[in-house]
Amino acid sequence: MSQKAHGTCVAAPQNPLRWDADYSTADRICCFNRHYAEFAGSWKRTGFPADLASQASDSEPMVFYDSVTGKPLFEAPKGRSWADFDKESTDHGWPSFRDEEVVVENVRILPDGEAVSVDGTHLGHNLPDYKGNRYCINLVSVAGMPSTDGS
Repeated sequence: MSQKAHGTCVAAPQNPLRWDADYSTADRICCFNRHYAEFAGSWKRTGFPADLASQASDSEPMVFYDSVTGKPLFEAPKGRSWADFDKESTDHGWPSFRDEEVVVENVRILPDGEAVSVDGTHLGHNLPDYKGNRYCINLVSVAGMPSTDGS
């Protein structure tokens, strides 16, 4: 990934981030990192589980936005329930997305399995399992607010 204005990102992450995700962790993981992740299960210590619980009865998927640009990256759940999304994410330690939940115009999977946004934000990794592609994504990478410029 080539160097950009802020590490491998076009800018620093938004501040604040949704769910009270930690800004310094987001900056380090999103923009100055190619291999590492936030600590397993750290997403459970944010406001995200409460938001997830409030969405559980809603049939609409939640949109997850790039923490740097605000572009949509994932929409979940699709093809499964909120309970299934939560269980898989909890079992693996990071929010876990499937192919139908990827916003393909904004996400790239590099040959080594690294998931990045089209703008260079490190998201996580594709770790396929018996069900197919499973994208284990750092919550700090997808805790952005929606872009206001129409992206």
